[in-house]
Amino acid sequence: MLEGKALVDDSDMPWKMQVQAMSFASQALDLYDVFDCISIAGFIKKEFDNKYGNGWQCVVGSSFGCFFTHSKGTFIYFTLERLKFLIFKGASSSSSSSTFP
Repeated sequence: MLEGKALVDDSDMPWKMQVQAMSFASQALDLYDVFDCISIAGFIKKEFDNKYGNGWQCVVGSSFGCFFTHSKGTFIYFTLERLKFLIFKGASSSSSSSTFP
């Protein structure tokens, strides 16, 4: 397990949910090869959907850009190992918008 080695770049999630996000990422890295970003993202999305309800999105990789709209209190962007993790719950355009390089 890799808890405590993640670096949060930005988040509006409650602290306990942030810890859960990093724990799910760590579990995924234990289960899948670090280059299997699709399986890692799928695992994290499924875990968030099961724990916090449907509608979660997860992007995992070493280099990506994005622009998205998310429900307030449901967004985290962090680094673990060599990978970046973006997790958020989708929302209507009246919610918060974020951009990441």
